[in-house]
Amino acid sequence: MKIGELAQIAQCTVETVRYYEKEGLLPAPARTVANYRSYSNAQVDRLRFIRNCRALDMTHEEIRTLLGFIDQSTGDCGVVNQLLDEHIAHVDVRINELSQLKQQLSELRQRCQSEQAMDACGILQGLAAMEAEPRHERHTHLG
Repeated sequence: MKIGELAQIAQCTVETVRYYEKEGLLPAPARTVANYRSYSNAQVDRLRFIRNCRALDMTHEEIRTLLGFIDQSTGDCGVVNQLLDEHIAHVDVRINELSQLKQQLSELRQRCQSEQAMDACGILQGLAAMEAEPRHERHTHLG
């Protein structure tokens, strides 16, 4: 099948297919005599796998690792369990960060309960007076 057909079956764009090829997640396909990309059902399955991993917010490196396990198909899935446990821990950290962000935004929102002149807006005053905390080193896969 051609790249457009692959993209349609996998419910993504042609640009997404090309991007995953460029990133090395999807191997370069065979070429026809006319130099068109020619994809197989195995590449459809691989692209779906990649897209499912991305839907779970996995990084390209995590996906690359999982694809490596699939390609090797030796050993047991303990390493897959470990990778997923680490990803779950990253999600927990991110949830905590987002909860703190929500708390800060809620506190700001409480500073202005009615429409008033801009120079009296408690949100704008709060943002101007707020001391930005130094960026903490993130320990998630998002960097």
